[in-house]
Amino acid sequence: MKTPPLNGPIAVIGAGTMGIGIAQVAAQAGHSVLLFDVSGEAARHALDNLHTRLNQRVEMGKAEAGATQVLLQRITRVDSLQALAPCVLVIEAIIEQLEAKQNLFRQLESICSARTLFASNTSSLSITAIARELSTPQRMAGLHFFNPAPLMKLVEIIQGLETSLQTVETLKVLIADWKKQPVVCRSTPGFIVNRIARPFYAEALRALEEQVASPPTLDAVMKESGGFAMGPLQLMDLIGHDINYAVTESLFHAFYGDPRFQPSLQQKELVDAGYLGRKRGRGFYIYDIKGNDKKKDTQLQPKIEPKQPKGQKLPMRIRATGNWVALPHFVSLLRQPDLQKYNIVFEEHKNDRFHSPTLQLDDVILILTKGRTCAQITDEIRVPVMQFDLSANHQTASIITLSTAYQNTPQQTAKVISFIQSLGKQVILLPDYPGLLAMRTVAMLCNEALDAVNKGIANAEDIDLAMRYGVNYPIGPLTWGEQVGWKHILTTLENLHKYYGESRYRPVPLLRQLAADHARLQLSRRHEDHKHKNNNKGSSHAR
Repeated sequence: MKTPPLNGPIAVIGAGTMGIGIAQVAAQAGHSVLLFDVSGEAARHALDNLHTRLNQRVEMGKAEAGATQVLLQRITRVDSLQALAPCVLVIEAIIEQLEAKQNLFRQLESICSARTLFASNTSSLSITAIARELSTPQRMAGLHFFNPAPLMKLVEIIQGLETSLQTVETLKVLIADWKKQPVVCRSTPGFIVNRIARPFYAEALRALEEQVASPPTLDAVMKESGGFAMGPLQLMDLIGHDINYAVTESLFHAFYGDPRFQPSLQQKELVDAGYLGRKRGRGFYIYDIKGNDKKKDTQLQPKIEPKQPKGQKLPMRIRATGNWVALPHFVSLLRQPDLQKYNIVFEEHKNDRFHSPTLQLDDVILILTKGRTCAQITDEIRVPVMQFDLSANHQTASIITLSTAYQNTPQQTAKVISFIQSLGKQVILLPDYPGLLAMRTVAMLCNEALDAVNKGIANAEDIDLAMRYGVNYPIGPLTWGEQVGWKHILTTLENLHKYYGESRYRPVPLLRQLAADHARLQLSRRHEDHKHKNNNKGSSHAR
């Protein structure tokens, strides 16, 4: 039976950006909302700003006047915690200090009904730790909204050690009723999004530290070539380096110094200098503080390979081998009418050298990167090698990223670049960097997501939903991993692990299992079975 959504007033404690945003979301869903802040002036100011902002939308024709006034009338500022007694749910959005949150909920437990649910909007603190001072910790959970709360669809529901299944299910129905996407995870550092997203930033920072390319070029690789909504360095500038660095450092310490979460000295230097990104006018880019736009400076443009002279020869013969199932959009590119003259036939032979998607362009082999350098492969097979990077959709991407072996002649490299350009694509030629950028980033995202699944942090479906709705990834990492192939993801990480000699790139056990079994990821059933077993033991939250 579907659990009904909570009926009754909702309390929001804390009138900062997140608090007032959550209040707006609850009011839009039809709830009466009581807003409390220890600073009455802060609460008044937040409500005034909300009235101004929403009325401006009415004036601009983006909202209906009557509905806006009804929404605003549903939010009432109160001056004491005692006024929150009739609320069916209390959502806390105060300062990120454990003791402050514990003290607040201890007070609320003596004020509110025994049926009132408690929720914290914490992005970093343990729900289990917050709830430990309560006599009824079963009703305490996390509701992690993303900023700005009225616009961002994702809400992480965090289950502490004592949180009851009934509390979780009630909040899931409520959040869905609020037209948001709920996902459930255990109370562990970073929850889903902040934990699994770390490689998206970390791999770009490492490439920057190793002087692979400039910030605009690295961002273009991930955005225009890889298919992500924003480049990682651009996104860090938007988030603020103080915040982004603090989250990474917090996870690094929370996971006892695991190299997977090691902070970047390059980012720390920006923080130390006060170059925090857009809000300070400088980060990886320089901004006009008034307009918050990147300056139109030629030095801030990605390095795109120039079109080759008209006399540049294209390949005479093209042969496609290996398994192209993972790259259907690239196959569509190669089946364009203009390429019919090549009579490209896709051949898959288990004894091919690579088995990965491979094009032989006359004397040059072009392969999807697997975490080795072109030079390594060329030395091994004594054939000119170039590599291309992963993309969410090579057909719609405006850029395709390549790398080349130092052993190749300029003419061989130029021939491959010209061919890719003939497909209607721009080309970024990176140095011979193992795994390029999108592939190694996606491999690390997959690895982290599989670790979370394997350890019961969240199920596979919720992880993919969280990364799509929370940070706007083009494909959920687990779906992406299945598309590319777990064997390819595993090999990429093993090659990076060998190249760097760092445990940062160690593959997690579940990845090895999936790659060995050549299996699809079918973990939702395992997750449900796991919950069922726990219920039989009388504990829905033990993992």
